[in-house]
Amino acid sequence: MSPKRTQHVFVVDRTEHLSPHMVRVHLGGPAFRDFVDGADPDRLAATDKYVKLLLAPPSSGLTPPYDLEALRETLPKHQRPARRTYTVRSVDHTAETIAIDFVLHDDHGHDDHGHDDHGRDDHRPEDGPGDRGLAGPWAAAAQPGDLLALSGPGGGYAPSTDPTVTHVLLGDDSALPAIGAALAAMLDDARGVALVEVGGAADEQPLEHPDGVDLRWLHRDATGAEPGTLLVAAARALPRASRPVQVFAHGERTAVKALRRVLQDEWGLEKAEMSLSAYWALGRAEDRFQEEKREPVGVIFAD
Repeated sequence: MSPKRTQHVFVVDRTEHLSPHMVRVHLGGPAFRDFVDGADPDRLAATDKYVKLLLAPPSSGLTPPYDLEALRETLPKHQRPARRTYTVRSVDHTAETIAIDFVLHDDHGHDDHGHDDHGRDDHRPEDGPGDRGLAGPWAAAAQPGDLLALSGPGGGYAPSTDPTVTHVLLGDDSALPAIGAALAAMLDDARGVALVEVGGAADEQPLEHPDGVDLRWLHRDATGAEPGTLLVAAARALPRASRPVQVFAHGERTAVKALRRVLQDEWGLEKAEMSLSAYWALGRAEDRFQEEKREPVGVIFAD
């Protein structure tokens, strides 16, 4: 039997809308100190650190913390809390809060500015990043004082502090929080390129980044392209980065596989030079997406 994950029950401090399709939820309360003190230092320092949210269906009437073992014995799966993976955008040790960004669908009451969802709901929605059913609606309706249970953090990437390294960041809306965190953590003299695919111009965010890192936004709405298509094309058009190089490429599964082929086959990079991971898969809800990680379709790096 696997060990039980510690549930940290955070309290919503405030929310802020970053764009028509993304809302940031700031979480605090007594759980912050336990979350920080109990975390592996390397994972806490990672700019791609993530947590597993526990979200109960609104109709269930359940409130955190959850006795998951007891609920498995008494409730059908669709009535129990579901896990959703999200990036921690930032940790504020002064305010004792963490921030998590959620992608919203247009049916959350926002104007139609393009697909998105992305989420990191992580993003793993049925038609785009994000979760139309649980996480997005929860974030859109979150109010100060609301409770959210989560476990973690995990994570393993942080931008190198070696000034000779060329940084290459590639991602879609689901990877935007991690890319934003990475750019903010880079040294002032860092150099490289960051390609971010979003729905449209309204989904761009003012990301803090070094002058030497070329930040480019790619807009799906302009062409009606499938998620990841523009990102892969733009990456393929880049000049081969000079070594040493550090790559962070995350997003939709098919797109990440295509990026891996560009980076390995065309650029000649080794696995150790890249952080590649699928955050979601087109046409898959998160539960199925996670199951497929153990199947051939979910493998990013072929042996």
